[in-house]
Amino acid sequence: MKKMSLVVALVIIAAAFTTKPIIDEPIKKVLKPDVDNGGIKLAKGFGAVVVAEETGKARHIVVLPNGTIYIKNNSAKDNKGITILKDTDGDGKADIKEYFGNYGGTGIEVYNGYLYASSNSEIFRYKLDGKGDVIDKNAPETVVSGLPDFRQHESKPMAFDEQGHLFVTIGAPSNICQEKDRQKGSPGQMPCPLLEKNAGIWQFDANKLNQKQEDGIRFATGIRNAVAINYDSFSKNLYALQHGRDMLFQHYPEMYSAEQGAELPSEEFLLVKKGSDFGWPYSYFDKDKGKKMLCPEYGGDGKKEYTKADKPIMAFPGHWAPNDVLFYHGNQFAAKYKNGAFICFHGSWNRAPKMQAGYFVAFVPFKNGLPSGPYEVFAEDFAGGPEIKSPGDAKARPMGLAEGADGSLYITDSVKGKVWKVIANK
Repeated sequence: MKKMSLVVALVIIAAAFTTKPIIDEPIKKVLKPDVDNGGIKLAKGFGAVVVAEETGKARHIVVLPNGTIYIKNNSAKDNKGITILKDTDGDGKADIKEYFGNYGGTGIEVYNGYLYASSNSEIFRYKLDGKGDVIDKNAPETVVSGLPDFRQHESKPMAFDEQGHLFVTIGAPSNICQEKDRQKGSPGQMPCPLLEKNAGIWQFDANKLNQKQEDGIRFATGIRNAVAINYDSFSKNLYALQHGRDMLFQHYPEMYSAEQGAELPSEEFLLVKKGSDFGWPYSYFDKDKGKKMLCPEYGGDGKKEYTKADKPIMAFPGHWAPNDVLFYHGNQFAAKYKNGAFICFHGSWNRAPKMQAGYFVAFVPFKNGLPSGPYEVFAEDFAGGPEIKSPGDAKARPMGLAEGADGSLYITDSVKGKVWKVIANK
């Protein structure tokens, strides 16, 4: 009897040493949405599980094939610039929450075995092990440093293609490149000197360390600020969404009504090619006219067209603040979502006299690399009510998007760092 017990004990001990960690092969359970979908309203046929709450001022997010989640936080306090979430029991909710990184920022991606993360002036990377864990959290490698950081449109979101190119947004530290920024009556600078090192997308070598801005190339220009940027592996295209300018009505009430100022300029969905010029600061896009219009600071009157800029592939009402875009390649959702784009609208602050708007996730169907139909509201009610007078009133603001290995959709909130996992109801 004692001999048999010894054999059993040895078998149990051996199994303990040969079994892979749970994090490598997550327990698979049939997920059930939270009763209230975590407080948001979703398109018919979908539910949501709250993965975590209060992770920080969450910005962009990436989810590894094994389910490990990395989130970039806008500000870092007590070394909490990056959040790690793990679900070890397969119920969809994170039971491990860790932090590292002593810098804030927006961008976070995984490329070629590294976790890349951005501050407002640098791009760092961390080597990942076979489990998707950062090997040394205290010693990131510097990929790019010294990028412009003027405390306005300062975030540095990024994207990668298959050729090893790293694309980084460098926003304009200005509304419309006036001689005196945001001052009524101040003319626009011609030519705009900010275009030399700002207001565009720069391309770097993703595999090279210690680069400066001059080591990269200006891939595209005339983009005021594009927090939402992504390379679509299916169409092989780079896309971005631009934050349009402010103050058309406030500075030019003789040309624009308050209602027009709330809707203009349109937020632009851009297909970005090498050499693209989308016209900032000289123009803005009017979706109702379907044209680029000359800005009043450069001689426009609300009627003069600007013909020297590339047009967007789609446009949305003004001041919705698109902050992330994701092309869906999973199989969990219905066929109509395949290869289409999800867009996070972070919400407006300057649409008076109209109510503030945005604060939702949209879906745009795609075909042959271009939108094939109108946008649909996919997820909403993040803000907690239809009448939001200012961003500070919002309970949550959708910010980042990621796709899980199972085809689920993750959404982050920038107010307190809530994270939702959206699944198709079975």
